[in-house]
Amino acid sequence: MIQRAESDEQILATFDVMRQLRPELRREDYVATVRRMMRTDNYHLASLLEGETVRAVAGYRFMEMLYCGRLLYIDDLVTDEQARSGGFGKQLLDWLKDEARHQACRNLQLISGVHRERAHRFYFREGLTIQCFHFATEV
Repeated sequence: MIQRAESDEQILATFDVMRQLRPELRREDYVATVRRMMRTDNYHLASLLEGETVRAVAGYRFMEMLYCGRLLYIDDLVTDEQARSGGFGKQLLDWLKDEARHQACRNLQLISGVHRERAHRFYFREGLTIQCFHFATEV
């Protein structure tokens, strides 16, 4: 089952899986941080549950850009390391694609670190392609 994490309890339940992708996160700050992002940045959080266990998590937002129109942007997409290759990531990504269509988005986009080769193989297999370079600098 895939659900939107909206209550504090649902948000906190995603922490252990999200921390596998974002190890700098701290449990004591997590709910407040997610809540702030929801309030100020249109951030959404979804989790795929197997029974009561969170198997995959996605953080995403809806945006509009001049070059591509309305899009669903995935900030975070992670499957529990104990459950990888079990189809959970595909189920969650398919759900996100449906969400994008439902919200009249023309695009679904994400940025993935260059070192995440296993994730890249998954994205290619699921029909995502490399369309640009993403440049960044600390300020």
